[in-house]
Amino acid sequence: MINSKIPQATAKRLPIYYRYLGILYNSGKKRISSTELAEAVKVDSATIRRDFSYFGALGKRGYGYDVKSLLDFFKKTLNQDKLTNVALIGVGNLGHALLNYNFHGSNNVRISAAFDIDDRITGTIQSGVPIYPMNEMKEQLVEQQIEVVILTVPSPVAQRVTDELVTAGIRGILNFTPLRVNVQDGVRIQNVDLTNELQTLIYFLNHVDQPQASTK
Repeated sequence: MINSKIPQATAKRLPIYYRYLGILYNSGKKRISSTELAEAVKVDSATIRRDFSYFGALGKRGYGYDVKSLLDFFKKTLNQDKLTNVALIGVGNLGHALLNYNFHGSNNVRISAAFDIDDRITGTIQSGVPIYPMNEMKEQLVEQQIEVVILTVPSPVAQRVTDELVTAGIRGILNFTPLRVNVQDGVRIQNVDLTNELQTLIYFLNHVDQPQASTK
């Protein structure tokens, strides 16, 4: 398990390291330096060494990092050997896209249940996932022992639905709604705002990455 004292930015980079180490291992690579890893994942080598230092001595000076040992370490740290079932709350356009995707590139995460108010899809199976009515949400989450959900409901009901999720024992919410929902201590929220990310990208393209006009 990841130490709670590790910075959030470091924790976010760990899956990136793990994914690339898996690629290296499958290609037959036995060791790698922080400089080589930095070039591959586009994170500077000093940051990588600092990230790794939170876990003790993972490499050897003059040798670098053993790919297999590092891969095994992060597999255990990120609980990659344990399947985590998550629920999807809201099966609109984005919800359907997430159902179709269903983390096929991951061996340890899958959407195992989804919930919606639309009578046309509740009681059906979409992309291999059963769709339950919202009034069964709390019961099913408890029965299936689900502690992580993806939230894609409309903004006006996001907080109310979040409150219900918390009372059902949910500990982690990946929030795709524009609303920044409030939760009690002990529940972690990860906000994903696609509009904000796109607007930020466009801003940098228009204002930061523009070539300087010639003064000649």
